[in-house]
Parts: sequence; structure tokens; C-alpha cells
Amino acid sequence: MPLNLVQMKPGIVKDITQYSSGKNGPFWVDGNNVRFKNGYAAKIGGWENEKIYALDVSGNIDTSTTASLTGTPRKIIFWRGITSGEDYLASGTSNHLYVINNNAAYDITPIITTASLTNPFTTADGSNVVTVADTSHGQQDGDFVAFTGSAAVNGVAANTFNRKAGYQITFVNANSYTITTPDTASGSGAGGGTVAAFYLIGKDEQLGSQTSAPALGWGSGGWGESTWGTPRAIDSGGVVLEQSNWALSLWGEDLVASVRNGQIYYWDSSGGLGVRAVLVSSLAGASDVPVATRITMVSFPDRHLVAGGSNTIGSTTIDPMLVRWSDQENFVDWSPKVTNTAGDQRLEIGTKIIAMIPTREEIFISTDEAVYGMSFVGPPFVFSFRLVGANCGSVGINTMMNVDGDVYWMGKTDFFLYNGSVQEIPCPVQFFVFDRMNKDQFDKNFAAHNKEFNEVTWFYVSNDNDDANPEPDSYVSYNYRDQAWSIGSIERTCWFDSFGFRKFPFAFSSSGLLYNHEVGTDDDGSALSAHITSAPMEISQTGDNIMMVDKIIPDVTVSGSLNCTVFSKKYPNDSTATKGPFTILQDTAKISMRSRGRQMSLKLESTETGDSWSLGDFRINARQDGIR
Repeated sequence: MPLNLVQMKPGIVKDITQYSSGKNGPFWVDGNNVRFKNGYAAKIGGWENEKIYALDVSGNIDTSTTASLTGTPRKIIFWRGITSGEDYLASGTSNHLYVINNNAAYDITPIITTASLTNPFTTADGSNVVTVADTSHGQQDGDFVAFTGSAAVNGVAANTFNRKAGYQITFVNANSYTITTPDTASGSGAGGGTVAAFYLIGKDEQLGSQTSAPALGWGSGGWGESTWGTPRAIDSGGVVLEQSNWALSLWGEDLVASVRNGQIYYWDSSGGLGVRAVLVSSLAGASDVPVATRITMVSFPDRHLVAGGSNTIGSTTIDPMLVRWSDQENFVDWSPKVTNTAGDQRLEIGTKIIAMIPTREEIFISTDEAVYGMSFVGPPFVFSFRLVGANCGSVGINTMMNVDGDVYWMGKTDFFLYNGSVQEIPCPVQFFVFDRMNKDQFDKNFAAHNKEFNEVTWFYVSNDNDDANPEPDSYVSYNYRDQAWSIGSIERTCWFDSFGFRKFPFAFSSSGLLYNHEVGTDDDGSALSAHITSAPMEISQTGDNIMMVDKIIPDVTVSGSLNCTVFSKKYPNDSTATKGPFTILQDTAKISMRSRGRQMSLKLESTETGDSWSLGDFRINARQDGIR
């Protein structure tokens, strides 16, 4: 008999039965760490950790000590300085702001206040917990502090107290707190001499919350719930206190950074890497700079600094639907005058602005219920606003992605595309993804672009992740050229595509480690397992007959090895017979085996270091067989 061609359609389908996926495709029905290239399945590229070095107490790079970023990285941006020619990578984490230059991390987190202390450190013999005395310090549990000028205290070295990384505060009372040092004290008592304490912006400035939390206590929940005059102990009202997040934009070669629901900061690259970011409101000429805003970005090409969700002038309370912008080419002046272009506009549909992203000479703004286009038209109106779509709001601050002027985003239950009009993207894994998604952690989801492979990927927190502070552990990818979807599991918290001298996409893990993706074939030296499984396909044209398959002719490009397992059934809901796995090498001509049934499916899997593969069209040898 002639050989039968097994020609799979690109993409994974999970929202219909597997048998239907076979009849209507055939499609693939499961996979991990697999993408589609030119319509065919292939293992994704590997990744390698890029070392980040610590700084010594003098601020010099210590190449003998590797470091990770403190806090969970939420946002990254990369650029090259115009004047210096230096390459900078900025990252905002759940409690810090960093600039990475020459593989060293510089903490540029703004300082909220300073204090001059005398002999503030009290040690206890045999303990590494040190009590710090500072009257009316004003800090909260979990905030951060850095010290300079300290002397050694009872066996704890001066350099330990003065380290650049600083310390996280454990609140004791209004006049003291503790820190945990890497050194164990050899005695008890106070000391340190004259010490300068630098308190970084923290929870009072909306920084330091890793995870969104339900609003509890008095006043939360529905009318008539529980007992009058008692605080709610569980979430029943659906009101969520948002986690800390950053918006990062470039003003020329400098960085503009804002904390969600907090203030706007500026880092001047010409000041050097030892200089921290400062409040925009503290700069010369500052006028009516927002004191609280949800998100910021720089408009192009007109160059206004735009704040989405901001306080009105004269108030400190955020209007979450108010868009404000600075004077053109002057990000410190926010006072509307007849002589400048500063202004504001309130949006109508929704309860709060969620995300903003630049596209085709306009700013694309998403509220929780609608999307708007914001276009520069010049004085006297400066910007025009148009409603682009309703019932299609973005689910998180970082879940929108601009691809050559088209905007892709994740909604609450759907995926959307704007390319002149808003369209829902057909997604055959939609219910699978959203059903397993942790709805309480929507805000941690984020979009990533991999232009080399025409992919937009959304990383999300799954219900399988039972950590106390769960981070994105799963992904769903859309190949916009092949219109094919894939799924898998990778733990990342933010991503940036290849750009400039960075030839590969790069991303941070929740532990603050930096990885270059599409490098090699492995998971930073360990095996990167990958698999894909086809839907059950009718072996005969009609599916009426029991067939015997005795030969598979693979069509693959493989480095290392690839395992093939064959599953067969007589009926869609019948038990499955399994044959294999059979090893496929680059020179494997055929697989000889015997499998009986009406439907057959294939699972291709690799589990070793160095494995890399891409699939073509398989063929099988089959003949009609009887029921035994």
C-alpha cells in the first residue's frame, strides 16, 4: 500500500475534544517549550544566565561576587547613552530601581529621607540581628535603608554595615528597627560612631508590595455581610490593593520612572552611576508635577510626559481616569497656561486606567473596560482622544505589546488586536489558559515580543503555583505570521526583545537573575525538556476500519535525539494503546513497530542536554486489519 502522509496544521488546540482536533486539523493538542516556524513545530531555543556583579563599599565593581536584583523585577528598559555611548539596562523591581552597566547593578532607588545617627547599632553576642536606634524614623516593616560611615561593632565589620546593597527593615517601634547582617556578632553592646542613614522610598510611596492583596478590614465587602462594626477577615468585595509596579520611559538619554499610585522620578545619566533618581517635582522649574499617578510614558514625536490616572492640580488624590500631560519638551512643567501645551483630559468608560503603550504616532490607552487613542493635534487642544473599543480593556499594566504599529493585548477572558480596528484574536487555547489562570494575580501577567520568531507571548500566574507570593510560571504564545498558538511553562517576570548590541531577547526571573534567551539549546546548562502531542488522527480516510500501522518514516531535523511515542485507539473514548518511545536520530530512516486502531496520535519529546529539533511531515505505512 502507498504510504500515508501525516501533515499537521500549525498550532495547539485545547478548547475542543482531542478527536475533533484531529478531524478538523489535524492539530496538536498539547506541548511545552515548542514553537511553530513556517507552519511546523520546533523546540524553542535555550537560555543562559548573564552574570551581574556586586559593588564594593567604594562603588567599584567586584567581579568576584555575583549578585541578583533585590525584589521581583517588574519592568525593564534598555538604551544607549547619546553622550557617553554607554549601554544601560534599567529595571524596576517590587522594592528597588536599578541601572545595570557593564554587568554591574547600581541601586538608583530614590531616597525619601536621611538621618545622622550616633552609635545606632546594638548587637547581641552570637546573633546576626542588629537593632538600629533612630528616633521617629518613620519607616514601615519591609522598607530599605543604606548606611555610610559606620565603624565596626562587636565583630561586625564596618564594610558589612556600609555595603551598597543596604538592608531591609524589620519594624520594632517608632524609634527602632532591626536589620539582619551576614556577620555574627562576637559581643553585645552599642556602637558604630557617626553613621549616615539613607532611607529609600518604600510602602508610604507605594513601593514594596510584591503581590496584590484583597482589601480587608472595616468597610470592605457587601452590604449586610457579617457582623456590624467588625472588620472583614476574608475577601468578599472584590476590591484589590495593587502590587507595586513601575513605568519606565526615556527622556533622551535619561530615565523617567514612576511608581504606580506614587510619584514620578528622574535619573540623569550624565550625573554618573553613583547618583540616585530624584523626584521630578524637586527639579528646577517644576510646577504642578503629579504627586500620584498610575502610569507614565513619553509621547512621540511631540515629546510630552503623559500621566495616565493622576491627581488633579491642587489635590493629592488620584483620579484614576484622568490623563494629564506636561508642557512640550519640558517634563517638569505641568501647569496649563496659554503659553504652553500642558493640559488634561478625563476618560469616561471604565473605573481606572490600566495600561498605556505607544503606537503609530499616538498613545494607546486601556482602562479596565475600554481602549482609547490619544493623538497629538497641537494647540489649542494639544491632544485629541477617541474611543477605539469598549468591553476590551487590558488586564494588567504590562499586558500590551506594540508590534510594528499593531497592538496586541490580553483582556480578562480574551486576546485582542488593534490594527486600525479592535479585533478579538481567535484562540483555540483560550479556555484552557484563562481557566487555569490565577485571577487574583492578573496584574503580574505581562506581554513579551520575540521578533525573530514572530511571536507575542503572555506570561501568567497559573493556579498550579501555590507559592505564598506566586509569580508567572506559564506562558501562551501567538505566532502572528502563522496565526498559531503554543503553550508552556517558564518562570519569568519581565522581558525585553533583542535590541542594539543585545542580540538576544533577555528576561528576569523572580529571583532577580538575568537570562539571555534563544541561546543554545539548554536551560542554563541543564536539560531543557520539550514535547508536543498530536490529536488522534483517523488512520484510514473515513475512520471506519481498524488499521495496522507497522512503519513510521520521520521527517525531522534533529541534533541529539528525539523520542517518538505512538498512541492508538479504536474509539475516541476508548482506552489507549501505547507503543514506544522510539528514538529518532538525524540518520533514522524509519521506525518499525506494530500498532492497531482507528485513530493514532504521536508524541515527540526530548529530555537531554544538547537536544534541538524541528519537525516536517511524517509518513506511515498502514493496512486494513481485523478486530481480534
